[in-house]
Formats: sequence, C-alpha cells, structure tokens
Amino acid sequence: MKAATEAGRRFRQLVEIIARLRSPRGCPWDRARSRRDILNYFLEEVYEAVEAINSRNPAAAREELGDVLMEVVFLTRFYEEEGLFTLADVLKGINQKMIERHPHVFGRKTRLSPEAVLAGWQKNKLLEKKRRSILDGLPASAPSLVYAYMLGQRAAAHGFDWPEAGSALEKVKEEMGELEKSLKKKRNREAAEELGDTLFSLVNVCRLLGFNPEVILWQANRKFERRLRQLERALKREGREVSECSPEELDRVWETIKKNKPASLSTENKRSRNFPRQKKKKSR
Repeated sequence: MKAATEAGRRFRQLVEIIARLRSPRGCPWDRARSRRDILNYFLEEVYEAVEAINSRNPAAAREELGDVLMEVVFLTRFYEEEGLFTLADVLKGINQKMIERHPHVFGRKTRLSPEAVLAGWQKNKLLEKKRRSILDGLPASAPSLVYAYMLGQRAAAHGFDWPEAGSALEKVKEEMGELEKSLKKKRNREAAEELGDTLFSLVNVCRLLGFNPEVILWQANRKFERRLRQLERALKREGREVSECSPEELDRVWETIKKNKPASLSTENKRSRNFPRQKKKKSR
C-alpha cells in the first residue's frame, strides 16, 4: 500500500505539471500543441516503450513507460479543457471495467482457467457495448499486421480457431502453394491476394505460439538492420562500399556476421574478385 500511495502522489504531480504547461502562463510550445500533435508523439512513445521492454533494460523501460504515461495525461488534458471529461472520469471508467470484468476476483470466488477468463471477458464486452458482431470495436486505424492479429484473437476468443500452431502452419504452406502457382502463371494481381493470405496465416501462427507479429517483425527488422550496419562497417574497413561488391562477397561477409565472427574481406579479396559466380538463392 505504501508503494501505491507514493505512486498516487507522483501521478497527481504529473497531472499538475501537464495542467501548468497548458495554462496561459505555461510553456508556449505545449500550449501550441493540438490533440493530433500529441497523438503522433503518443504512438512514437509506445513504439519506444516496446523497444525498451524488448531490450530487457529496466532503466530504459522505466523511462519510456513514463513517457507513455505522460502522453496519456497530456491527451486527456485536451478533453478536460473542452469540458468533455476529466482524467478522474478516465480512471473511474477503467477501474470499474477491471472490477466488473473480473468477477472471479472481485465478486464471487470461482476457480477459472485462463481460457475461461478470456471467454468471459469477451462475452461481457459484447453485452456491455451492445455489439452485434464479435468483430465490432476493432480499431480500423491499427496497422494491418496488428489488425490481423486482433482479428485472429477475437475469432479465437469465440471458438473459431486452429487447434494449435502446427495446423495454422499447414495453412501457410497451402497459401504458399497457391502463391507459387500465381507466380508461375505471372498473374500479379492474383499473387498479391495470395501474398495477403499467406501473411494473414503467418500472423495466426505467431498468435498461436504466443507472439505478437508486430513485435516479432520489429525484432527481425532490428536484427537485419544491425547486421547490415555491421556489413557496411566491415566493408568500409577495406575501403569499399556495398554497391562495389559482388553478391558472393556480400553473402560471405553476411554469413560471417551471422556467426558472430570478425567480418573482413582482407583474406579473400584477391581471390573473390575473380571467382565464378554461383547461384544462391525522439521529437520532444
């Protein structure tokens, strides 16, 4: 309770800071911001928080989560200024929602499995929001990869799902076969549709394995970026650029980097230049 009391005091201080920054005698920059401005910063901070959490650096995670919290308070301030709702209303709403959707914790004591808890949560959402479809309420503005993940989640919560990741992977293989046929026939529009189906199926494999595809792809992007920068540095030590090297040279250095060995061209430069080509596959 002591920690909760201290958190409450600190949170109140943050609310007062934002209010002062937006006041007539506050910060000109903060006063000039619009709701859309802060929404952009909010999205940026969320991605930075994800990066910090994935880095397993507690200090970085603490800082970035603070930034996200600050943006939430800032965004709410606009609605307060317009007399639409207050931060107290936001907190009251989420507190009430969390209590009502956990009757097995705050109400009648009942032992439930994680799957039963999720099913109950989704059922309560349908009743509370008077939704006609189990897909109502999904954020249309979400990135397509995230939206695909949410679609799979929502369908699965109501019993429409593959039994396990292996079954979803079979669907990926099926879609890959269709894609291959389209490519052989040089039907680009058809291939585009099959690519979409393949990506959607892969998203569900991720979900069934317990991974968020957005995070998985983000990690893959960062790994590729890190390795490509290493490759550039290795070549620059030899006085060369990526565009000056043959595919074989680049592939060899890339494989060396993947194996965490010192990447250098010096021992192979003379030989590699003439060997036969082989077929190988913050804002604020």
